[in-house]
Amino acid sequence: MAHAVTAPGSPPARSNEPLNADSVRRARIDLAACLRWAARNGLEEGICNHFSAVLPERPDLFLVNPYGLAFAEVTASSLLLCDFHGNVVEGEGQPEATAFHIHAELHRLKPRARAAFHTHMPYSTALAMLEGEPLLWAGQTALRFYGRIAVDEDYNGLALDGSEGRRIAESAGEADVVFLKNHGVMVLGETIAEAWDDLYYLERAAQAQVLAMSTGRTLKTVPEAIVKHVAAQEAAGRAESARLHLESVKRVLARDEPAFLA
Repeated sequence: MAHAVTAPGSPPARSNEPLNADSVRRARIDLAACLRWAARNGLEEGICNHFSAVLPERPDLFLVNPYGLAFAEVTASSLLLCDFHGNVVEGEGQPEATAFHIHAELHRLKPRARAAFHTHMPYSTALAMLEGEPLLWAGQTALRFYGRIAVDEDYNGLALDGSEGRRIAESAGEADVVFLKNHGVMVLGETIAEAWDDLYYLERAAQAQVLAMSTGRTLKTVPEAIVKHVAAQEAAGRAESARLHLESVKRVLARDEPAFLA
């Protein structure tokens, strides 16, 4: 169930740094593309999941999808530009309550997390519902996440105030992926492209693991030395691969769903 955010209790943030229209436009297009492509891949859940990104030149402001729109409906211009007090600086509507309370605190407390994608995508969420470590080092795709995962064991209900957002931010530590037990996942990135790339491949890794586990046979895990080696190989080219991945998504969407650019 989604909830509308309550009216802000603090004045709008003030900064002497002006908005860079070109930079804001690029961020809007990139984030809208991620939301649209997530919808194509079945990674959203109704109107309850949310992606956000801090503006490159304005770390006090972030874009987030508005309350009430499905991912497939989002356009670049429909994204809301908000401050950390809950004020909408640009856009029509309000953010969903849990979106604001989680994402504002994550971005405020973890400046390196310039993009934060939260979903209840099915396979990753299924692993978050199990006891123990969620992702096992048994498939090549999973190995890219070695040393980059945190697990929040303490489900605490809906994030309808800032305290839950702060708790999730603390549980993330230095990780890029947080499995929220009994809830879903949060993926953090230094760029929108990197957050998208990790979100996509996390679900693919989780899907492969769930399918393998469904056979009832024992998973063949990779020796730790090889896991570390592959993780280092993946890290070396991950940022550029992520950039190219998102560029490919935008090309397909521009051809098939050009409305996302509006």
